[in-house]
Amino acid sequence: MAEETQADVNQAASDVEAAPAAVTKRSGRRVQKVGIVASDKMQKTVVVRVDRLVMHRKYRRYVRRTSRFMAHDEMGSTVGDKVRIVETRPLSARKRWRVVEILQKAAK
Repeated sequence: MAEETQADVNQAASDVEAAPAAVTKRSGRRVQKVGIVASDKMQKTVVVRVDRLVMHRKYRRYVRRTSRFMAHDEMGSTVGDKVRIVETRPLSARKRWRVVEILQKAAK
C-alpha cells in the first residue's frame, strides 16, 4: 500500500511539471508577450497593446487590463497587426522590447 501511495505522489508531481505555461512565456530569461500594434507613427518603433484578464478582488469578476509597450520594429508592422515582442536591453529611454515576429497581419 505504501508503494501505491508513493506512485500517486510521483504521478501528481509529474502532472504539476507538465502544466501549460501562462500567456507570457519565458525563453531562458527573456519574457515574451503577444499583443496588437496600437501605433506605428515613429521610425522603427511601434507601440504594442497587451491585454490581460485580472480577477477583481472584491467582486470576483475578471477585469481587462491593458499595458502599452514601446518596441523596436525592423519588420515593418502596421496598426492592427498581432505581434510577438521579446524583452531586450534598453534601446532608448522608454524602449525595452523588440518585435520578433508578426503573427497575424491586420485586415485591410
